[in-house]
Amino acid sequence: MPEWALYTAGALCVLGSFFVLVAAIGVLRFNDLYMRMHAASKSGTLGSGLLLISLAVYSQQSEVVLRALAGVAFFLLTTPVSAHLLARAAYTVGYRPCELTKHDALSNRASD
Repeated sequence: MPEWALYTAGALCVLGSFFVLVAAIGVLRFNDLYMRMHAASKSGTLGSGLLLISLAVYSQQSEVVLRALAGVAFFLLTTPVSAHLLARAAYTVGYRPCELTKHDALSNRASD
């Protein structure tokens, strides 16, 4: 295995772990469901994607690379949609944003 692949995989792994840590801290520290969901969906997706790319660089096997890239594509396609649907469902059933929220785009709409 080339030395550049080890350093690249290690750097991607550390960077991905950092973003997963930031997502976990955001889930613990933010005030309401919407802020927590934002932290988990954005940073968690980026961190998971970087960890999968790190795996692909480290393994250098076409099967593993293909599966890792498919996993990254799956994360990128499903996480924002599911976060949006969960947030919309929470708002619909009555869970309102905290008082720190400056603009509530759904406040003037009738319950859908």
